[in-house]
Amino acid sequence: MTITGSEIMERLKFATRTIYLRSETQRDTLIQLARNLPLDKEKPLEIVVREKQKARCLDANSLMWAGPLKDISEQALFAGKKYSAEVWHHYFKCEFLPEPDFCDADLVKDGYKKWEVAPDGTRVLVGSTSDLTKRGFALYLTEIEAFGANLGVMYSFILPRLRLSARILA
Repeated sequence: MTITGSEIMERLKFATRTIYLRSETQRDTLIQLARNLPLDKEKPLEIVVREKQKARCLDANSLMWAGPLKDISEQALFAGKKYSAEVWHHYFKCEFLPEPDFCDADLVKDGYKKWEVAPDGTRVLVGSTSDLTKRGFALYLTEIEAFGANLGVMYSFILPRLRLSARILA
């Protein structure tokens, strides 16, 4: 049996590419890229075409800090203790940021990771609310507000939240 060079070599890992189709130049780039993609029965490449995801806006982030995080930190007792907005923020990211393998792709930006593994093998939270799309952030805020409501929190930011929710989802 003769082994050829192509049977010995494994192809290199293909780097993720994102191309936004705005003009003929980007379309031509995409076509040229597709013509040169490696064909691999064992480890095929996946091609996804979709609308560009809208990232959450800074207004939404400000709302989270001035609204539910502030109200929860001032009012909520959890196991008989109050916690700062920063502690709640970290807690909610651990609890409510989507798990990449189990969420809709339209909730997070491309390349999203929630966890990395530290040298000692422990999981480290690396996910951020800035990695969420507008829809993902709206869902995240809803989960935070529901959590606080279950602890008896009365929100002071209801009308601005309703107006911003309409903009987040637009």
